[in-house]
Order: sequence, then C-alpha cells, then structure tokens
Amino acid sequence: MDLGLEDKVVVITGGASNIGRAISLAFGGEGATVIIADMDEKKANEVVDKIKAKKTNAIEVKTDITDRDNVQKTMKKVVDEFGKIDALINNVGWVSDQLFMKEDSKKWERMININLKGNIYCTRAALEYMIRQNSGCIVSISSDAGKIGEYREAVYSACKAGTIAFMKSIAKEVGRYGIRANAVCPGLVVPRTEEEVGGESMWRGGMKKLFTPEIIEKAKKAYPLRKLTKADDVARAVLFLASERCAGDVTGQSLSVDGGYAMV
Repeated sequence: MDLGLEDKVVVITGGASNIGRAISLAFGGEGATVIIADMDEKKANEVVDKIKAKKTNAIEVKTDITDRDNVQKTMKKVVDEFGKIDALINNVGWVSDQLFMKEDSKKWERMININLKGNIYCTRAALEYMIRQNSGCIVSISSDAGKIGEYREAVYSACKAGTIAFMKSIAKEVGRYGIRANAVCPGLVVPRTEEEVGGESMWRGGMKKLFTPEIIEKAKKAYPLRKLTKADDVARAVLFLASERCAGDVTGQSLSVDGGYAMV
C-alpha cells in the first residue's frame, strides 16, 4: 500500500540505533527525506548511507535534544535546506533499571532531560514551522511503562506517562492547524545485532548485560503473544501514524505495540 510518504521531510531524533534506526530505514524505504538527529555521527552516517543506497535522500545532523538551542538550530537547518518539516519523530529514550530508593538522583535528572524535556524542546521547535505550514505530524515514542508504571523504572515511567499526556495536549492545541500528534508505546525491544546499537545507546552498558538469553526467554512469557517486540514492529506503527493517507483522522492517541503486554 502506498502510504503517501514519498518526498515528505521527516526528522527522527536518535535515528541511528535500535528503534530509531528501524524508523529511519522504514521512512527511507517509503521515499521520504530522512533527517537523523543524533549524537552519534558515525552510526548516523552509516544509516544515511543505507538510505541513500535506496536512492532516497537522507542527512545526519548532530543534535543534543537536551540542549534547547541546539534543537532549534537543527530544525532551522532542516527548513533552510528542505523548506519544511512534515513529520517529527521524538524517538530518543534512556532508562536506568533500578529500584527508586536506590537510584542515584543524577540518573533521575538524565531520564527527565532525555525522555521528557528533550521531547518538549523538539516539539516546540518543530511546531514553529508546522504551524506556519498549516500541516505536520508528531509521533513520540513513549512506553508501556507510561501506562502501567513499570517495576524498577519509576522515574522513566513518569516521563513516559508525561509524554503521552503531552501529545494529547498538543493534539488539542494544534489540531486547528492541521497538525496531528500521537504516541507509540512499545514493549521491551532488545537489539538483535551490534549493528543496531549506537555508541550513545543505553544498550552499550548495563542494560545489555541485564538481558541475558535466559532473561529474554523468561520475559517472553509475560506477553500474550509470547514474543518480544521488534524495532521493525514499532517502525511500522510510526509509519502508519505519520501517514495522512492512513491515519489522517487519528490524533491524541497512544498506540501500544507490545504483543498485548499492557492491554486494558
């Protein structure tokens, strides 16, 4: 099915690894112009090369989403070069898996800065241009943790719940300009290969060691479909929500892609 995404200009934060990488490649496969806003320039350029090999345009722009000025410069660069921003995918995320009372407060601050403030900065900067265009779409990657409150992820869960509510509020405020805002809530997505993991990824550290093959098999049993979500599963949901042709009447929603883990 033609999703109508060809020649759309799409900014993807953290688009160089894991879920973001899959989203970048998926948009590239649809013929969109992909802007990978990521701190890891090496990994970002690897993904850019893969997209360009499909004869689709892509660039990387080194971006620290926790730096508001840097984010504004990135969005301006995109509009200066391509004339518009059709879609923003707020993908960057980071979690520290630890009991709340044992967790270092510096990790709280990092989670809040990356998972919540970063989304707010990027959304604000992109909306400057989308409102002028009277069109646009924002998809933020939240988490099922934001719906159910995940064990050992208290601050992360709070940030992801905030992301869902933020998208709902934004959807109400900017719908009059033809702009849609939604969230996608993945279940556990474990990178399958080293190629999928960027240098700045949380999967370079303790998270990778935590999810041993034995733990992964145990985790699958918590999901009704008895399997873990893949990055490509999330990417397809993002494509759907970004497509005006498919989801033109969908806004203010949070879509779980989780094998049924967080069903109500």
